[in-house]
Amino acid sequence: MEITDVNQYHLQYDMADSFQPAWKPGFEQTEHEVLLFELETDAGISGVATASGFAGRMDYLELAEMFLVGEDPREIESLVEKLDPLNLWGPRPWHFEVALWDIVGKDAGKPIYELLGGSGDPIPAYASTGERQGVDERLAYVEDRVSEGFEAVKLRCHGDDPAPDLEVARRIREAYPDLTLMMDANMGWSVPMVDVEPWSFDDALSVARELEEIGNVGWLEEPLDRRNYEGLARLREKTDVPIAGGEFNNGVHHFREFIKQGSLDVLQPDAVLATGISGGKKVAAMADTHGLEFAPHTWNDGLGFVANLHLLAATGARWCEYPLDPPGWTPESRDFLLEKPVVAEDGAVSPPDGPGLGVDLDWDLIEELDAS
Repeated sequence: MEITDVNQYHLQYDMADSFQPAWKPGFEQTEHEVLLFELETDAGISGVATASGFAGRMDYLELAEMFLVGEDPREIESLVEKLDPLNLWGPRPWHFEVALWDIVGKDAGKPIYELLGGSGDPIPAYASTGERQGVDERLAYVEDRVSEGFEAVKLRCHGDDPAPDLEVARRIREAYPDLTLMMDANMGWSVPMVDVEPWSFDDALSVARELEEIGNVGWLEEPLDRRNYEGLARLREKTDVPIAGGEFNNGVHHFREFIKQGSLDVLQPDAVLATGISGGKKVAAMADTHGLEFAPHTWNDGLGFVANLHLLAATGARWCEYPLDPPGWTPESRDFLLEKPVVAEDGAVSPPDGPGLGVDLDWDLIEELDAS
């Protein structure tokens, strides 16, 4: 089998309601921008994958063609090595690895997670917020999620003053004593043109101490820079709250360093952003060997979410992050390029069971939106 062509679609989807992401203070998002790639083969099978965020605004079709056309998509490991220069010249290569897995799964007639020895059983999910909101709004949000069967919620705590977010967590704890809470500081990476002062070690420790008092906290996510291995290790030693991170670290070697230096309790590679599916499975094995938790980041578009679902299903992970913050960030807005959004049922999410990634794309909408 040989890759014969690469198609690129630049998609800008108008969301039904605006969204104010915590990691971009003062920014109002009104559209979801995604770069979709389709790898065609001489076997009549195509694989798809997406880049979102800043990579979704870049045009690198010629690079993709240079590295992929003429290659056998089943040679995933060697192709990932060949794609490594993308880490120097342009966007990371991991979404292309996902498209290769999509082809391999379709060729075999099996979902990716099954090829990797996984199970299609529902995965318990935590509802993952994206905005910083006040007590009343968040209590209403949690009430809705609990009624839907979720047993955990992740809140945001991004900014110079975490006190309001910690008060939200306290009030939720009072109302829902058995609900697991996660807290995401989003200090692991920075967004261009957004002026937020990174937390110091003392800032991070102060928040961790507050979360210890709140209790039943699954983890504190990205309280320090993603490359501050020593600082994260010191923080981990001084708090009982598990420390999580790794969504934007690049490659398996970063996670080896996390483990070597004792930096994290919870490893969170994203299949699209950090490791690919194969690398994510290696990180899961490393986590298991060292008694750590494996909980991939999934805040992507619909295809990125599905890619991480296959990784979760192939590794027996305990939690699936389910991005949900209506009215702006809904399954329909997140998964707009899919025929049907991926929905949680009774607080759990099942991986698609069709061949490859197992989802159908809304090609009519894709053609309509394409600005390439």
